[in-house]
This record gives sequence, structure tokens and C-alpha cells, in this order.
Amino acid sequence: MAKGVERIATEEKQVGGQLGRPSGARFRTYERLKRHADKVKGSLFDLPELGKAIEEIYRYPLRQSATDTLNRQMKAGLTDEKLTELVLALREEDRLCLIQDEEHTGEPQIICSLGLARATA
Repeated sequence: MAKGVERIATEEKQVGGQLGRPSGARFRTYERLKRHADKVKGSLFDLPELGKAIEEIYRYPLRQSATDTLNRQMKAGLTDEKLTELVLALREEDRLCLIQDEEHTGEPQIICSLGLARATA
């Protein structure tokens, strides 16, 4: 039982590390969107796109332009509602996260099969 609790605690620490530093744009955006999603759950403002955006922020790194925009807007005092609108707009324009094709990750790929031959003069 104690080993199970230790393992869960270890995994939770690793999970938080995926979002980066607590002061980073990705971590702060994720936390604020989760809080907002919990607040509006079951209401008219409970959008499936918001859940998808939160999952993408958790799983994938932010684009540099999105990081800059989010940092600037949060520093200016953006409300959770406006942050949600901004994130959904960035996601719709494919400017939020760097989403990699998961089919090919994890397996080595042949990038070039160039054969070398002795040069003749």
C-alpha cells in the first residue's frame, strides 16, 4: 500500500513537470483554463472546444507566438473569460500548440538513404 502511494506521488510530480515552471505561460494558462472550465461546467459556457484546448496545452508545447501573446495578455490582467476566448481563437487558427503527428513519434525514421560511392576522376 505504501509503495502504491509513493508511486502515485512520484507520477504526479512528473505530470506537473510537463507543463514547465509554475511561472511559465503554459502552466499558468493551463491552470487558469482548468479553473474556468470547472466554474462553467454544466452551463451554457461549457464548450467541448475548451476541453480540447486544455488537453492540447497539457500534451503539447505552445508555439512561441502563443507564449508571447499569452504572457503579454496575462500581464495586462486578462480575465479568465477573455483568456478562454483568446486560447480558443488561437487554437482555431492553429496558432496555439505545436502538435506533432503521434503515428511517427517513438520510432526511428529513415531521413535519407543516400549511398556513397568512390569518386572517379
